[in-house]
Amino acid sequence: MKYGAIPQERSNQHQGEAPMSALMDVANKLVEHCKNGTEREALKTLYAEDAVSAEAMPMPGTDSSEIQGIQGINGKHDWWEASFDVHSFSVDGPFPHGDDRFALIFEMDTTEKSSGQRTQGREVAIYTVADGKITREEFFYGGG
Repeated sequence: MKYGAIPQERSNQHQGEAPMSALMDVANKLVEHCKNGTEREALKTLYAEDAVSAEAMPMPGTDSSEIQGIQGINGKHDWWEASFDVHSFSVDGPFPHGDDRFALIFEMDTTEKSSGQRTQGREVAIYTVADGKITREEFFYGGG
């Protein structure tokens, strides 16, 4: 196993699992959803109803960088899908930190639909997990 590689053990039960095992179960499932383009299913099955999504800067049309609740996070996904064409997308990780957080690294090549501007981006996402559900996601990226 290379340095930083994560065992791919999976379990559907969180109760009675060691905290790291439950964390990695959620993390690995999220990675699979991201790779398969089934992020909406991840929102339904892996996220807490009151989860918080925090961007590095306010979302367009808002004065806040945080969105509260699964309905708001779904709205953020609606905005992304309506605003960008995705040419390529990759995810690296998970990278665990303690028994309640993990990070993923996303790389993407997108075109903003309204302007036609094509850009390549990279971001780090930190996820917090409690009781087998993602309760917070935070995105870090360059802006400008």
